[in-house]
Amino acid sequence: MSRRARHTRTQVLRHILLSCAAVLMLYPLLWMIMSSFKPDELIFSEPAALPTSLDLSSYFEGWTALRTSFTTFYMNSFIIAALAVIGNLMACSLTAYAFARLEFKGRKIWFALMLGTLMLPYHVTLVPQYVLFLKFGWVNTFLPLIVPKFLAVDAFFIFLMVQFFRGIPREIDEAAIMDGCGPWRIYWKIMLPLSTPVMATAAIFSFIWTYDDFLGPLIYLNDIDSYTVPLALRAFVDSSGGESLYGELFAMSTLSLVPVFIVFLAFQRLIIRGVALGALKR
Repeated sequence: MSRRARHTRTQVLRHILLSCAAVLMLYPLLWMIMSSFKPDELIFSEPAALPTSLDLSSYFEGWTALRTSFTTFYMNSFIIAALAVIGNLMACSLTAYAFARLEFKGRKIWFALMLGTLMLPYHVTLVPQYVLFLKFGWVNTFLPLIVPKFLAVDAFFIFLMVQFFRGIPREIDEAAIMDGCGPWRIYWKIMLPLSTPVMATAAIFSFIWTYDDFLGPLIYLNDIDSYTVPLALRAFVDSSGGESLYGELFAMSTLSLVPVFIVFLAFQRLIIRGVALGALKR
C-alpha cells in the first residue's frame, strides 16, 4: 500500500471516529430538542429520539405554565447579563490597563494575588459574600449579581486583557505623552480602540456565563418575578416528588439555548481571535 493510500485511510478512520464522538456528545441535546415536540406521556416511553409527530403544545403551554410568563424571565436574564457585560468591560479593562501600563508600588505582588484568585472556587467566598449582601439588604434583588462586576472581580478577563495590552507597542504611549496625553486619555483614546478583539471576547464570554449562571440567582433571588431563565427552568421540576412538566421543561430549555447560540454564531470569529491574541501576545 502506498504512503498516499495509507494517509487517506488514516484520515477516513479519524473522521469516522470524530463523527461517532460528535454524535455521542450531541445526542443528549438532540434528544432534549426532539422530546420538546412530544406529549409528556411519550417522552420516556418512546426510546427513539425522533418523534412520530410534531406537537407544539409544549412551547405554547410552557411559556405561561408558571405563575409568571417567560417574557419576564428573559427580561431579567438580559438585564443582568447586559449590566454584567458593561461592568466587566469597564472595570476589568481599567484594572488590566493599570497592571499592563502603569508603574506603581507592589504592582507585581498585586498582579500575583489577582491571578491567585483564579484558583479559588466560587464556593469559598460564597458564605461571606452572602452575609455581606444580606447586611446591605441586597438579597432578593439583582444587585449582588451586578455590582461585583463593576469592581473587577473576574480575574480571567483581567489576565486576558493584560496580555493583550502588553502586546501593544509602548512607543504609542510615549508618542501620546509627548503630545500631552495623560494616562486616562491614553487608555480611552488609544488602548480601547486598539483592543476591540479582546474586548469583544470578554463581552461575549461575560454574556454567556452570566446568562447561563444558575448558582448565583439561586442564592440571591427568592421571588419568582425576579427569576432568571435557568431558575425558571428549575421550577418545572417538582422537587417534592409531584408531577413534573417535562414537555414544557424541554421546550423552554430549547428556547433558552437560542440567545447563546445566536451570540456564539455571530461572534465566533471574534472569540477565537481575541483568545488567540490574548494568549500569544507578550
